[in-house]
Amino acid sequence: MTDILNRFLTYVAFDTQSDENSSSVPSTSGQLVFARHLVAELRSIGVADVELTDNGYIYASLPANCNKAGVPAVGFIAHMDTSPDCSGRDIHPKILHFAPGQQSLVLNAEKQIVMPVSEFPELALYEGQDLICTDGTTLLGADDKAGVAAIVSAVEYLVAHPEIQHGNVCIAFTPDEEIGRGADCFDVKRFGADFAYTIDGGRLGELEYETFNAAQATITFFGSNVHPGSALGKMRNSIELAMQFASQMPQSQKPETTSARQGFFHLTQMDGTVEQSTLHYIIRDFDTENFRRRKEYIVRQVDNLNAIYGVEVARADVQDQYHNMREKIEPVMHIVDYARQVISQRCGVAPIVSPVRGGTDGARLSFMGLPTPNIFAGGENFHGKYEFLPVESLRRAQDVVVGIAELVASKSK
Repeated sequence: MTDILNRFLTYVAFDTQSDENSSSVPSTSGQLVFARHLVAELRSIGVADVELTDNGYIYASLPANCNKAGVPAVGFIAHMDTSPDCSGRDIHPKILHFAPGQQSLVLNAEKQIVMPVSEFPELALYEGQDLICTDGTTLLGADDKAGVAAIVSAVEYLVAHPEIQHGNVCIAFTPDEEIGRGADCFDVKRFGADFAYTIDGGRLGELEYETFNAAQATITFFGSNVHPGSALGKMRNSIELAMQFASQMPQSQKPETTSARQGFFHLTQMDGTVEQSTLHYIIRDFDTENFRRRKEYIVRQVDNLNAIYGVEVARADVQDQYHNMREKIEPVMHIVDYARQVISQRCGVAPIVSPVRGGTDGARLSFMGLPTPNIFAGGENFHGKYEFLPVESLRRAQDVVVGIAELVASKSK
């Protein structure tokens, strides 16, 4: 059997960043390269039913080995892409031991890239442990190659230990989750699970079944350009219009000023010229009614700007992305209870149940008829050069996948 640590280190060598400016599926060719590797690996460990679709989705299944009737099919899902927020090419992972009392972690002595505990207090949780880190120049890719490694290693373990009774275990690896498209071409019927879990969370013990409601807003501003030497009374600068709009957005409702269940408006991109400019926002809120009001607020601010100028100087395009999956999970809370029990017993930690200040494939899949809570994969500081993954947390993620498969079969009558 391949050790999960070596498996993960192999996976991060693949450049699988997704690209939101691409219209192809998957959005980058590197994801297909990685997908082909995974298909070959799954077959080599004894999984016969493996399919790679033209769109880069992998579906596989491990047949039930118990004699009970009516055991539900449980699914495990992870995404193959990494975030475009930070370079994911030429990753140079290193394993560093974080000793008790240590005050900083040196990622790159030559470039003087250091993680002090004073700035990264989460390091204190991992005293005495081995941490898989970057060299401070790229992200690591634990989001979500740790989840992929946990699932593949768990399946390999189940194949090698037929004495562990389980029902049908369904596996899927998806592209483009980081750009919000992970469920776009997901075939729930082909997948075949009655319910599933995304292995895509952070810290050891995390268990999540509530996400933001999410939308994206693109506001386009229209200017009128003339030579600046004769611009008096004629020029209308779309960049200035965009800045005017942004300045009127609530400054206390941004990601950097909110936490827990507070929603926000997040300006993610701006570009333009005097003639035309664009602002891109994402809108997030756990509460459905507040979510509706936030979308209306964007539209109202655009209407107000147009009223000031007497002509259309701005136009808003607001599109929903996903909704709070709690609505679909609460009627089947026993699947959350399975995860709670396994995390407690297999990991020896109290489950950390909290709302996701972000999104997972599971949010959309839950509304597609596949209830899908989210479970930890073990990493910290995703999407940046300070990302790290405790080796012990990675191993526990594998244990949880095995444990859930076993528990679901044992609970069935």
